[in-house]
Parts: sequence; C-alpha cells; structure tokens
Amino acid sequence: MQTGIDILLSHPPMWQQQRIGLVTNHAACTATFQPARQALLEHGFNITTLFSPEHGLDTTGADGHLMKDGTDPLTGLPIISLYGDKLAPSANDLASIDIMLFDIPDIGCRFYTYLWTMTHVMEACSRQNIPLVIADRPNPLSGNSDLAEGPLLDEAHCNSFIGRWRLPVKHSCTLGELAKYFNTTRNIHCKLDIIPCNGWKRSMRYTEWSHSFVPLSPAIPTFESALLYPGLCFLEATNISEGRGTATPFRIAGAPWINANETAIHFNTLAKTLHSPVHARPMTFTPTEAKYKGEKCNGVMLHVNEPAQYKAVLAGLLLIRVIKELHPAQFEWATYPTHVNPTGKQHLNLLLGILNAEHLFDLPVKEFIEEAKELLDAEEWKKEIAPFLLYE
Repeated sequence: MQTGIDILLSHPPMWQQQRIGLVTNHAACTATFQPARQALLEHGFNITTLFSPEHGLDTTGADGHLMKDGTDPLTGLPIISLYGDKLAPSANDLASIDIMLFDIPDIGCRFYTYLWTMTHVMEACSRQNIPLVIADRPNPLSGNSDLAEGPLLDEAHCNSFIGRWRLPVKHSCTLGELAKYFNTTRNIHCKLDIIPCNGWKRSMRYTEWSHSFVPLSPAIPTFESALLYPGLCFLEATNISEGRGTATPFRIAGAPWINANETAIHFNTLAKTLHSPVHARPMTFTPTEAKYKGEKCNGVMLHVNEPAQYKAVLAGLLLIRVIKELHPAQFEWATYPTHVNPTGKQHLNLLLGILNAEHLFDLPVKEFIEEAKELLDAEEWKKEIAPFLLYE
C-alpha cells in the first residue's frame, strides 16, 4: 500500500520547483517513517513554509491548547500555526506561495480537528486562487461504510471547530474524499487535486498495512486508542477520566468513585445483548495529568475482539449510560475548555452534534439503546458521500 505522499515522491510533479506551502505535522511520514517534510526537501521540492494544525508540528501539544508560530528544528523552515491566533492561512501567509500541499494523517472521526483545518485551508486557497494538492492517506479505522456512525451534525445549533459541517461522528472516509465532497457541496470551488493512495481497500484497517502505528497526537499513541476514540471521547464531557495522563488514553475510563467490577459486569452484559465485540476489564490507574491527577481511579479498560465489526460510538455512549446509572450521586456532566471553546460549555452537544444530548442518557436502558441506534444510523450519509468516494 502506498500513501499519496509516497506516490508524489516517486513521481515528481511539474510544480516541484514552485513555491510550496506544506500543511503537515510530524505524524505525516513516508513508508520508511521519514518525516514527509524532510523527504520532500530531499527530493527537491521547494517547500518554503510549513503550516501546522492542533497539537503543533511536533504533535506533542496538549489537547485544545493554543499553538504558536515557530521554526522547525528539522528543516529550518518557518511554521505558521493554524491553531493559534487564526484557524486558516491569511492572505499575507499565502502571498509568497504558488501551491499548497496538504499531508496530515487523520483518525476518521468528526471531532478530530485535522479535518476541519483542511476545510479552512481549502477556503483560504480558493479565496487566493491557489491550487491545493492533498496527498491522501487511508482511514486507519477502515473505509467500511457499514461502520459509519451518526448522528449527522446539527449545523444550526452545534457548529464548532470540532464539527463545522454536516458529517457523522464516524465517517469512514479519507480526507481526500471529504475534500472532494466539501468542495462540491459547500461550493468552495478550490482548485483541488487529490493524490490517491495505491493498494488500499475500504475494508483495510491500519494494522493491515503497517505493523507500527505513528502517534497522531499525545492522546492517540496506539491504534487501539484510535479505534476506541470515537466512543470514549464523549468522556471529555463528563467527570470521568478518559485516560489522559496514562499510557493508555482513550482505552480506559475511570474515577475514584467508580465501582469497577460492577461497571464491567453491567457493560459486558449489555454489550453481549447487542452483539458488540468489546469487553470491559476492571482495573485501577493514576493519571499524571488532567482529571484526577495523582488520584487512584477505579475503572475499566475496553478490549475490542473484532475491529471489523466494532461500533465505537454506540459502545462509548453505552459505557457512559452504565456508569451514570450505577453512580447517580457522583456522576456529573462537565465543561471542557479549549482554545477554540474557552468556556468549554455544551461540550457533549458539540461532540455528538445534537441539541440536548444529555437527555438521551436519562432514558431507561431499553429506550436508550433503541434511541441511540436510531440516532447513530448512517444510511443517509452513505448515500450522500457515495459519489465522492475514491476507493473500493
């Protein structure tokens, strides 16, 4: 399997010597794990400016923290942050650029912000009439549309930088496919060129084309974190730790007040009735940062037996519903302040993409499951995105 950047390096384009702006980060590597920006320079590409998304060029910035402009120690090139004073390149930033190249690995989830940085870059390039080339990369969770999960974002009430436009939580697309979709449906009219991957099939997950996962950000260090993230990210909107400050972020959930054994038993019983290939194992952990820093937490670690059948969003919502029911006196919804949402209010609504999302968790379990299944149905999305898909 070849990613877009590897194909680009092996087939240099006519614009190789033009002034190139590169939107990238340190997770963007070649097949031999060389940073893409370094490989491009070594192959004679005239990269003049780097643009970085959330977490910064080095991918180590804390979640939601402002990232400043700087200089790349690896290449000596200037870095313009697109998660600092602005979210899109300015006209001045683009004045000395002839063409923009975008190469950032994604996670396949609506509230992972690299996707929305891409849309801001598309709009900026369109305004300045600058061509945009996207070196496509596979969706690490696969492109299996049967694993897509809603709800489609309610733009009128839940628009934010973790969900600008109408998209399901888990979209089962590549960024190249979404760029094509948005360029048409949003009337962006960007001069867009996609360099597709070679040899990737929609059924394939990261572990099927690479034996070593490149961390995408501080809290996505492994493929298992990426696999569970679309469901356990909802923990951000609660007083339950999502594992930040541990070796297994987004694979665990816990708090000092949780009954780990009871939570695991109850969750596993419901997961089994739903034929969900996930198992909760009781455990304890002590975060070194974020929620409950330095406190011993009781909780569970989720283990996925069959990734090809795993519905992450449904499992994540179900886990919160179980913990809330078992611990009514301790469970609370919480704010989640970030650079783009300083108050952190309405975080659950913004993540799920619907108004009054908290009410879903007040339903009796049977009604909750029925409502969640209906809410997460993605058949409408599958029809909408079909004309823009690049892979089989």
